[in-house]
Amino acid sequence: MASAAEQLASNLSFATFSKAKELQKRIVFTLGALLVYRFGTYIPVPGIDPAAYAQTFEQASQGLVGMFNMFSGGAVERMAIFALNLIPYITASIVVQVLTSASPKLEALKKEGESGRRKINQYTRYLAVIFSSVQGYGIAVGLEASQGVVIDPGWFFRLSTVVTLVGGTMFLMWLGEQITQRGVGNGISLIIFAGIVATLPSSIAQTLELSRTGALSSLAVFGLLILAIVVIAVIVFFERAQRRLLIQYPKRQVGNKMFQGDTSHLPLKLNTAGVIPVIFASSMLLMPATFISFAQPATGAESSWLQVVAALLGRGQPLYLALYASLIAFFAFFYTSIVFNPSDTADNLKKSGGFIPGIRPGERTASHIDYVLSRITVAGAAYLTIVALIPEVLVSQLNVSAFLGGTSLLIMVTVTLDTISQIQSHLIAQQYDGLVKRSRLGGKRRR
Repeated sequence: MASAAEQLASNLSFATFSKAKELQKRIVFTLGALLVYRFGTYIPVPGIDPAAYAQTFEQASQGLVGMFNMFSGGAVERMAIFALNLIPYITASIVVQVLTSASPKLEALKKEGESGRRKINQYTRYLAVIFSSVQGYGIAVGLEASQGVVIDPGWFFRLSTVVTLVGGTMFLMWLGEQITQRGVGNGISLIIFAGIVATLPSSIAQTLELSRTGALSSLAVFGLLILAIVVIAVIVFFERAQRRLLIQYPKRQVGNKMFQGDTSHLPLKLNTAGVIPVIFASSMLLMPATFISFAQPATGAESSWLQVVAALLGRGQPLYLALYASLIAFFAFFYTSIVFNPSDTADNLKKSGGFIPGIRPGERTASHIDYVLSRITVAGAAYLTIVALIPEVLVSQLNVSAFLGGTSLLIMVTVTLDTISQIQSHLIAQQYDGLVKRSRLGGKRRR
């Protein structure tokens, strides 16, 4: 089966694209929104000394802070108004989704349709404000603890920093929703994607500089390149992998005509959750790291527990890898259960007359779909864990940029495939509209 990218390449023509005015507007809007986001990553938080902060960041740029900086498109490195990026919103989404599964009231609210979904989204925004306020305050306190970074320490600086960072996160939430509604692709994922891609030139330059100075051998650089290519190929293969369940439809009689029973397939993706488990797991690990790595101990002998936690959560450390793998596996199953409901699918098949050969319609079909989905999700979770962890170990051992890790490559490839798929859908809709218009014109002429 051809991928979305292959189908788009075979069907796309300049004539088709030139006629898709709505798609052109959506692409232009998406690019404009991402440019606004990139501009915001260069606007610094007021009240800090950029030179002193650059030295402090250089000391704390390894580990999770470096990964956080990659997700924010370099905003942490410049302590910009978008330094928190969408991490508080993603964390709030995780909490709300967990509570929705555990709380009957929220579950009933979710089933109310569009109105219930809006209320749940509102709760998520409120929780995101709380999380971003806590993280913003932690960053403000951490900056004050760094020598010479804050020009005028005090409550006014803390309050202004919290308001600025919370406002930046809220603006990105709104911008992501606008991209989803008026642009192409998922807005939240595209903003994270843009932040990662923005670090590509500096990451390549950093790696080449390490090779030039002898800190990294040419063989290691070549190995990293081969590793990146292999990881991208593996991601594309597994993202396209599906388990297809055969669906049969009985014979139907319409009037005096007997229609033969039809067959189709129910596609179950190997990785139903997509890139969400990796983003969620990274967010959960990045949340405590926003201010831990900026806190400076009073003396070498009196290192606080914050520094101990920061050391244990460093990239490549056993605790970090164990927590990362556990969170990826958990969110792979959790998010799959949210986006795909076997009972609803079984009910829809029963209403349309479809059935799986050898399986009774109704509860038995739902149980069978759940059985198959659970087992392919095991493979999907293992794939996500391996792709995310193995490059992380190698990259952390070589002390190169976080961009070359499996997490960043997974997010980039997955978001690219999803965006291409949506562009293809718009083009197909454009072609169908053209066929319908031509058929109507042809009917009028015959009359």
